[in-house]
Amino acid sequence: MISTAAALAHLFDLVSPLPIEMVSLRHAAGRTLAQDLHASRDQPPFAASAMDGYALRDADVTTGATLRVIGEAAAGHRFDGTVTTGTAARIFTGAPLPHGADRVIIQEDVSRHGDHITLHTDIDPARYVRPAGADFKTGDTIPAPRLITPSDVALIAAMNIAMVPVTRKPVVAIIATGDELVQPGEVPRPDQIIASNSYGLAALIDASGGHARLLPIARDTVPALELAFDLAASADLIITIGGASVGDHDLVGQVALAKGMDRSFYKVAMRPGKPLMAGKINGTPMMGLPGNPVSAMVCGHIFMLPILRKMLGHGQAAATRHSAKLMHPLGANGGREHYMRARLNADGLHVFERQDSALLTVLAEANCLAIRPPHDGARLPGEVLEIIHI
Repeated sequence: MISTAAALAHLFDLVSPLPIEMVSLRHAAGRTLAQDLHASRDQPPFAASAMDGYALRDADVTTGATLRVIGEAAAGHRFDGTVTTGTAARIFTGAPLPHGADRVIIQEDVSRHGDHITLHTDIDPARYVRPAGADFKTGDTIPAPRLITPSDVALIAAMNIAMVPVTRKPVVAIIATGDELVQPGEVPRPDQIIASNSYGLAALIDASGGHARLLPIARDTVPALELAFDLAASADLIITIGGASVGDHDLVGQVALAKGMDRSFYKVAMRPGKPLMAGKINGTPMMGLPGNPVSAMVCGHIFMLPILRKMLGHGQAAATRHSAKLMHPLGANGGREHYMRARLNADGLHVFERQDSALLTVLAEANCLAIRPPHDGARLPGEVLEIIHI
């Protein structure tokens, strides 16, 4: 039995970043940028007005001055004339600043009579000119890797980039195992339950940039498991759920070894999630997760998501830990690292009393995992624990 840190290190050794593919900008949001992007133009590409008003020479700005309006500039429609002493051009937000002008007076600060404007007193001192390249300049970089957000999409579009290099989504095959399982919506026998782990893990995978493939439930027979592994062979990562322990019906490890699995480890000193195994089957990384619902989901957060991030090119790092103030006493921990379901509220950290690894209701109420090191002593209110947001 190894530590969680050692198990994660072994898992990182099993995977590598996936190849790059090009996607249209329209489909880039939520993907991982795989190569730096460089702006092909300045933004704005010209000095532009920041307000509706009149473009003129700053030297002409005096209280009561009267200027002749010689033209108009709107967004997409430049005024090609030149603003000279005693003249101004009507201008709208986003329009290029005409030649000769170096300031915009907002329309509220003037009175217009025909082709002339008169400047008011107490004129707004701001120039209301956006310099060329104020947002970004040709050659400016969006560095990779990064998760492309909607704001990034807008920026990439402004840089005039239509196709974006991203890391290919990891395809993760999920094999739920067990005679006791039926799919949601089916009618279970009195001795059966609904397969829930596979759907929760698939949601985690899809939300984290991967592509989950839910395979049919594999029954507790060698032929059924062999077929499931064959169906998963083309995936980038294989996740099995259940059957990884040492009971008479726990056949996943046996079949995996018979299919050529090179096992990295089996059993981790953690709760929940002790019966975890990992390795490679014919070159494909595999993780065997426990069958208890909470155990599988906790292992998903602690192990599966970090290796997915590495496959997406985000580097090699464990789940980020934060600190939180405990709001009530906690008893001493045992010999395994404990990931306790907890909720972080405005007042502090509340660890749920019920920590059974079969209780999905508790997991659904939790928004973090409170981490207790092996043999951690009793804790008092006000002490600080490390947590992982989920």
